[in-house]
Amino acid sequence: MTDAALAESDSAGAPARIDLTQQLRDAILGADFAPHQRLIEADLSERYGASRASVRTALLNLASEGLVERLPNRGARVRAISVDEAVEIVEVRIGLESLCARKAAENLTADDAAELRHLREAITDAVGSGDLVEYSRLNQELDQRVREMSRHTTATRLLERLRAQSARHQFRLAFHPGRAGTSAQEHIAIIDTVLAKDPDAAEDATRAHLASIIALLRSMD
Repeated sequence: MTDAALAESDSAGAPARIDLTQQLRDAILGADFAPHQRLIEADLSERYGASRASVRTALLNLASEGLVERLPNRGARVRAISVDEAVEIVEVRIGLESLCARKAAENLTADDAAELRHLREAITDAVGSGDLVEYSRLNQELDQRVREMSRHTTATRLLERLRAQSARHQFRLAFHPGRAGTSAQEHIAIIDTVLAKDPDAAEDATRAHLASIIALLRSMD
């Protein structure tokens, strides 16, 4: 094979590996695989139409994110995250997410503001109609947009890894009786303080929201 062909093969293979990692990540976070469930390379290769080498690389990527654990001579399995660990993760997120909210309020542009107003309306509609799946998705979208608006690369990178590890618990919380209404008001408070370009208030609203998540996690343990 020529050097050009090898380069083309490598560039074609890289997106496939990244995509497989994302597919497996989404499947784990979406509860397609249960905590402690074994992830057998041959089965995953057949399920996703990928090579064993690509599956192995994807599992290594997810192990580095804390979603998968490698077992000596036994392959890999979905890593279970306890409530205590989930609380610790949220405690770390408090510092990072409140920083992002502060920066988002400081850096707010007209386009950012328009997008936040749209999300505010969508969140209100989803909770009003009882569409908790859509509400959960919008929560994740809001969190992502605030991180992006903060333009804080280091905090964003750390948060994306932490949120992946705690996403399963977060999804459960969205369906806890009465939680959606409370959580929606907390998210709207964050949106409103960022829209007001009030960094202190945005930080306080974010801290209050995450503190309520910790309290609920502990009550559900």
